Formats: sequence, C-alpha cells, structure tokens
Amino acid sequence: MKEHILVTLAKRQFLNVERETVHLVDEPEINAFLNDIEQYPHAYVLGCLMDCQMKSEKAFAIPWLVKESIGSFSINCLADYSEEFYQNLFISKNLHRFSNDKAKVFHVAVQRIANEYNGDASKIWADNTSSAAVVYRFLQFKGCGIKIATMATNILARQFKIPLSDYYSIDISPDVHVDRVLKRAGLVSMEVSREAIIYKARELNPEFPGIIDFSCWEIGRQFCKPQNPLCNQCPIQSECKLF
Repeated sequence: MKEHILVTLAKRQFLNVERETVHLVDEPEINAFLNDIEQYPHAYVLGCLMDCQMKSEKAFAIPWLVKESIGSFSINCLADYSEEFYQNLFISKNLHRFSNDKAKVFHVAVQRIANEYNGDASKIWADNTSSAAVVYRFLQFKGCGIKIATMATNILARQFKIPLSDYYSIDISPDVHVDRVLKRAGLVSMEVSREAIIYKARELNPEFPGIIDFSCWEIGRQFCKPQNPLCNQCPIQSECKLF
C-alpha cells in the first residue's frame, strides 16, 4: 500500500533529530518550566494528568500555579503536603473544572513519584525502555486513562526525542482536529468511531501509529478548520477527498 502523504510528513518531522520546544501553554515562562524535563520531569507528568475535560493549556499550567502558591516544586516538598491541602488550594484558586477530584489525582501522583520512582519522574521513560512500558507506567497513575497515557508517551517520543526501544504501543489520541482531518481526507468514514480511528492509524503506520497525531492536529488548527478550511494551502490537499 502506498504511504499516505500524512504519514510521510509525520515521519519527516519525527526524523528531525533536534529536540523541539513543545508548545503546552502560551506563556513562555510557564512553557519553559514544563519543557524542563531534566530538572522538573514531574511537572510534565502532573500537567498531563490534569489535561482532562478543560482547555489543555489551562490544565498544563496547573503545576506552575501550584509552584507559585507554595514557593517550591521539588518532589520532596510537594510530597509533604496533604490531600486536604491540595483540595483547598485547587478549590480556592479554581485551578480545574473538577478541582476536588484533580486535587486528589495531583496528590496521589506526587506520592507515587516520590515512593515508586524515588522522586524522579524521568524514570518512567528512562533506559531506552519500550513504548508499552511507558504507556503502562502512566496508566498506573490515578485518573490516567489510555488517551492521556498514549498522548504523554507520544509527546515524549515525538517532540522531546526521548529514545525508546520501539514505538508500536503509541497510538493516536483522537481529538476534534485529528477526527476532522482523517474524515475529510477520506481515510475513515464520516460516521466512524474514535476507536476505529485508532486502528486506522495502526494500519497506516504500524511501527508508530501515533506518529500522525501532531501532524493532524497542526493541519486541523491551521488549515482544516471547521468552517472555511484553507484547502489551497493545506499540505495534504493532493490526497484529500474534500479538496
């Protein structure tokens, strides 16, 4: 089967050996903090765990807001605070749409990192481990489902350039942009489920199904807009059924 242009573009981007600055929030100082996975790997992990049922950029900013509130972000310092403290903090500052639940997720995650990973969250993805192992480790955190686990692992591999022994278990994480691009491109039917989209991505590139995730997201945001799509400027227009 001929490789789809979407896969070709994604591979070209992935093979760029230079590590990217990952856009997680708009504020440069907060984004730099979240990208510092050498000093604060737990900030990235905690941000991923907050990314649920609210705007992603607001969710990823929560670790920074916690740091600003308590004046430190060392894992030992974070682990000293109780669940009740985090619930009061989250609720008083309205940090999340579901502040009570996510405060508990935050607290339990901090304790897990402190106890299971000896305070170093980067051990989740260290030592050239397999993609399945990293996804599994994320899934062990309270409140982390398969979508967040694969998204977190995908960003680590694709943009942070964390070396893994394989990429087979990194699935696509369909959001509205990915869904729209794949449907309009004719790669899946308009009525297909998100589960089916995951398997279509596996068919397109079995070695790394999630490789097209970011390309779809970028195309969806910049060109394949819900209304008035910029088809003439889209990089996959030559193989798009809508064009």
